[in-house]
Amino acid sequence: MPERWMAGSRRGSQPGTPSLYRKPGDEDHRSNPDHRRRVGRPEVQREIEPTGSPETGDRWQRRLQQIAREARRAGPFALGVLATLVALLLYNAFTPRTPQLTVNQVNDSIAQALASATPPPAFSSRVYQIIQPSLVLIQTETLDENEEPGQGLGSGVVINAAGEILTSLHVVDDTTKIEVAFADGTQSDAIVIAQEPDNDIAVLRALTPPSLVVPAVLGNPNAMRVGDEVYPVGNPFGLYGSMTAGVISGFERSFRPPDSDRRLEGLIQIDAAVNPGNSGGPLLNRNGQVIGIIVGIANPTDQEVFIGIGFAVPINVAAGAAGLPPH
Repeated sequence: MPERWMAGSRRGSQPGTPSLYRKPGDEDHRSNPDHRRRVGRPEVQREIEPTGSPETGDRWQRRLQQIAREARRAGPFALGVLATLVALLLYNAFTPRTPQLTVNQVNDSIAQALASATPPPAFSSRVYQIIQPSLVLIQTETLDENEEPGQGLGSGVVINAAGEILTSLHVVDDTTKIEVAFADGTQSDAIVIAQEPDNDIAVLRALTPPSLVVPAVLGNPNAMRVGDEVYPVGNPFGLYGSMTAGVISGFERSFRPPDSDRRLEGLIQIDAAVNPGNSGGPLLNRNGQVIGIIVGIANPTDQEVFIGIGFAVPINVAAGAAGLPPH
């Protein structure tokens, strides 16, 4: 007979049917961890290995030791650098700052320096200082064709320790008296002791020369070139010790002086101003050495004034009249 559901009966009380209710104390196998371990995957036991081997530790230790040694060696140098920086900081901190100059102050300083500076002497000034003690003023007395007395003047230069004077022959030719004045003011009569008419050169001897004479230094005209600076010194128009400056315009020039039938050859042409009274005076180079003797000027007019062409006998030719060895 089939079973019937009785009123008040519980479905869950039938045999074989699981009850929906649990009694206190019943355990659910799902909440039991031991049960999970039994019914789940077997638990894998893992061991944590050390991160470094003994060899790796030794290497790091050696590296640290090396760094320590290098630090000890670099210590003195680092201290030195630090000490230097500290010294610089202290110096800058305690050194007073130099005040900055304005543009006007700089300009004033430059102007004062330029004003107080002594410029070096010019070449011409040094040349004159060298030759001045050797200069000679020559004054002459003459008689013309009518026996009328006349006067002349010219220039000369002392060429040796005996006080002998080199000049131009036309300055002292046909004179009745020759008087010379030295740089120290000594005056003396003089006579002609040698002459070379072909070169318009004469040598004078003072009868009462000064106790001390300063001969000029003779130079080498062959070392000169066209365009080189030259300085004639003499007594133009009686102006004692006058100096001019110019350059050499040419060599091996020829020239016939006025009132003369002789033509002078092998002359040095210059553009430095020379006038009557310069004849017989020295022509100097930049070292103050005599390289020639002035003998004349070229002028196509009847006026005996300078127009830009003067002539000098080379000193190696002129000195031969005094028996001096040529260069």
